[in-house]
Amino acid sequence: MADITRRPGLRHLRSAPTAHIRHHRGGRLAHDGVGLSFWFRPLSAALSEVPVDDRELAVAFHARTADFQDVTVQATVTYRVSDPALAAERVDFSVDPDTGSWRGAPLEQLSTLLTESAQQHALDVLARTSLAAALADGVAAVRERIVAGLAAEPRLPATGIEVVAVRVVAIRPEPEVERALRTPARERIQQDADRATYERRAVAVERERAIAENELASRIELARQEERLVEQRGVNARREAEEKAAADAVRTDADAARTVALARADAESARTVGEARAAAQRSWLDAHASADPTTLHALAATRLAENVPRIESLTLSPDVLTGLLARLGGGAGAGGPAGAGGGAYVGGAGSGRV
Repeated sequence: MADITRRPGLRHLRSAPTAHIRHHRGGRLAHDGVGLSFWFRPLSAALSEVPVDDRELAVAFHARTADFQDVTVQATVTYRVSDPALAAERVDFSVDPDTGSWRGAPLEQLSTLLTESAQQHALDVLARTSLAAALADGVAAVRERIVAGLAAEPRLPATGIEVVAVRVVAIRPEPEVERALRTPARERIQQDADRATYERRAVAVERERAIAENELASRIELARQEERLVEQRGVNARREAEEKAAADAVRTDADAARTVALARADAESARTVGEARAAAQRSWLDAHASADPTTLHALAATRLAENVPRIESLTLSPDVLTGLLARLGGGAGAGGPAGAGGGAYVGGAGSGRV
């Protein structure tokens, strides 16, 4: 919308760069162009403002397919006014010289023209297309048909309108039909999900089984190793017992041999000692056999003296002394034994009578 400044008897118009202004004064064209700014008299001026920028027109309408199913088509048509002068002649784009707003609704007229043209061509193509085909490939087909139909529409160039682009956003069936169409797909998706779940569970069970088999194999191998260990321990214990028995046998044989050797040595020593003693005794006896009886008596007395207790005092009776002296002087036959009434008395710790 143009920006108009009011002054007494005068008006000033300033337009946007995307608006084409046509100013007629007294039936003649005074100003014609885009982005103009000028003064004018409101009583003698006729103003038109034609937008020349690209406009987006949302189109939504219902159609029926070849199998009598209602669908909703959502599309967007991009257009522009390529010939502002021609558009201003065919459509009322006049503006109020006081407010700068359109006196009518020119854009609604253009929207109606474009909407009806696009709807006509879309209905024509959908009427020969089934619902399944329309939902699968209908968007591209409808877009191509609308583009071709609008390009061939004679009213658009005659009005100075150029279609820039056409976009078909969606083709939707009724909610009940859409839910019915979604059901098989949902069932297939659910079946795929269930299959994936079952496969995942099967894989998990298979992995658990493999793990259990590995654990069982490990236990079996461990039991085998333990069996070998026990067997080896038995062999080692048996070998150790055999070695110990052999060592004990060797030790026993050595002890027996040593005992026998010691016994033989003791016997040999005893025999040698006995022989030596026997020889000494024999020599002793031989020496005594050849000795004088008097000497033997003296030796006997000496031996007896060695073995009798200590004598502190000795009393000799006259009879004993006489006999001894007689024997010492005359020999063994000079006297007889000591008289019956004679004797000697020995006193002291070992005192006694002789």
